[in-house]
Amino acid sequence: MAAGHTMEDVQAMLKKYVLPVGLSAAAFGVLIVLKRLGIIYQLFHKVDTNSKKHGGEIVADVLKAHGVKNIFTLVGGHISPILVACEKLGIRVVDTRHEATAVFAADAVARLSGTVGIAAVTAGPGLTNTVTAVKNAQMAESPVLVMGGAAATLLKGRGALQDIDQMSLFKPLCKFCATVNSVREIGPTVRKALQAAQSGTPGPVFVEFPIDVLYPYSIVKKEIGMKDGGPTSLGQKVINWYLQNHLNNLFAGAFEARDTQPLPVELPLASRSQVQKCVELISKAKRPVILLGSQATLPPTPADDLKAALESLGIPCFLGGMSRGLLGRKSPIQARQQRRDALKEADVVVMAGAVADFRLGYGRVLSRKSKIIAVNRNKEQLYKNSDMFWKPHVAVLADVGSFVVSLSKGLKGYRCDPDWLAKLQQRDEDKERANRDKANEKTAIHLNPLKVLHVVEEMLDDDSIIVADGGDFVGSAAYILRPRGPLRWLDPGAFGTLGVGGGFALGAKLCRPESEVWVIYGDGSLGYSVAEFDTFTRHKTPVIAVVGNDAGWTQIAREQVPMFGSEVACNLAFCDYHTVAEGYGGKGLILDCYNEDKMVDVIQEAKDKCRQGDSVLLNVLIGKTNFREGSISV
Repeated sequence: MAAGHTMEDVQAMLKKYVLPVGLSAAAFGVLIVLKRLGIIYQLFHKVDTNSKKHGGEIVADVLKAHGVKNIFTLVGGHISPILVACEKLGIRVVDTRHEATAVFAADAVARLSGTVGIAAVTAGPGLTNTVTAVKNAQMAESPVLVMGGAAATLLKGRGALQDIDQMSLFKPLCKFCATVNSVREIGPTVRKALQAAQSGTPGPVFVEFPIDVLYPYSIVKKEIGMKDGGPTSLGQKVINWYLQNHLNNLFAGAFEARDTQPLPVELPLASRSQVQKCVELISKAKRPVILLGSQATLPPTPADDLKAALESLGIPCFLGGMSRGLLGRKSPIQARQQRRDALKEADVVVMAGAVADFRLGYGRVLSRKSKIIAVNRNKEQLYKNSDMFWKPHVAVLADVGSFVVSLSKGLKGYRCDPDWLAKLQQRDEDKERANRDKANEKTAIHLNPLKVLHVVEEMLDDDSIIVADGGDFVGSAAYILRPRGPLRWLDPGAFGTLGVGGGFALGAKLCRPESEVWVIYGDGSLGYSVAEFDTFTRHKTPVIAVVGNDAGWTQIAREQVPMFGSEVACNLAFCDYHTVAEGYGGKGLILDCYNEDKMVDVIQEAKDKCRQGDSVLLNVLIGKTNFREGSISV
């Protein structure tokens, strides 16, 4: 059976070419059995028993043809052939200290590069360790390919090492899942997975590789249990025949030339009539608002084209997720504060990739008086909670970036009410002035976190990338730190996962080696990935980690203590995290009330050490403020 032919295809061919010459139904049934055993395919495709080639080389060929530059992994015997082959082709193999980090790093690469991020992990616990990161990628709509090892095809379900039903775990998490059952299937399966990851709504995909489709023929033959020398008993002859047939089926046509080039990506685009309807709606608006989500930054629209389109529209924008920084550090059309008030007053709201989930109060913050245009690649997200609190006047199932560009072309010359823009700008200035005042307040112990963040904000380079991993400290940072440009802010997304910091920073640094990468950690979230300082050191990917160390899970305590009067499980200690980083090969600095007057100098030292090639952890001992009082964690 040729690669890609289904059982139905084979049956149709047999009926067309074989049955007409008088083959009986019983004989036809025998042919079907032979097909299932792979014997028919073997008759027409060579099995090279002397070849030292292996399935990992096919994986690497396909990845190389798709422009993959990095593959993230935690090594295991099941996947060694893939890693070795990738290294030989010049694909950088980056090994991490936890499988979740490998997937987080692939996620970051996907977001920043516009391609598919690649992770390969071993079978069983290697794959189960990735589940949280894969789910995060699914909810963040990141195209990630996870390749996992598996027990040999003959041993599945028989108690082999690390053999579990991996497909059942990943089918709910991934757009596409497949098990490779022969070497010849590797190329077509990986190509199809990469296509699926990017098509429609992007997301993670999973390909499972049984160990015997990745290793060379001679090694698989040795491990399969075949006995050389003429077997004397009929039973042993039958067993050897079956094993030899299975082995031949695995490798029949294995290394024949096949296409490795990318398959076309399916992209939903708005129709002219949909765009025109939205143009007419906005052209009559005086107080429009655009809510931009992460989908706006997806290919094929370049970030610079999207920025130009938004500036041409001149409509005030609230930026969220990966769209943060799209308009630069300071833009006259970007609104940052009091979004809820703006939405109550807007006459038209364009939800360009924004979703009416918890981030928009499930739609309750949208005014019933506003005309709402919703644009999203995902139909479920497009109509999220529209049966409860809101209704779209126009719903467009399409790519967000290209829609915004088309919208700007149809609205040339349009300008919203200048008083509306001025009103939102004034609100921003008033709120940010109040925030700066809070930064000068004294805390009961240690440093005011807002003051630290304001200093960091002033010292960020123009090409800096900010990774957000934490609760309370990171929540404050989101109000204060301003990405200088597009694709320079990475946070978990809708899943709110802790532990993304190490992987996101690693992927970001590999994508943008010339950029300064900052990880803003809470002391709680740091515990998930501090071991990746070893990875940063070994792979020469220097980053700066700023840890807001307030000795607690403060985001949770803000709610739990006043509600239940208990701090149970919310307390940590003012640990020497800077020392831990040094143990993993990085550099550690401490910033506390004793060197507060040298805050700028200490942060500059961190920047200098990073430029010299060292990863730096800045352990900042902070006190508590009421800045985020009332914020909730559920």
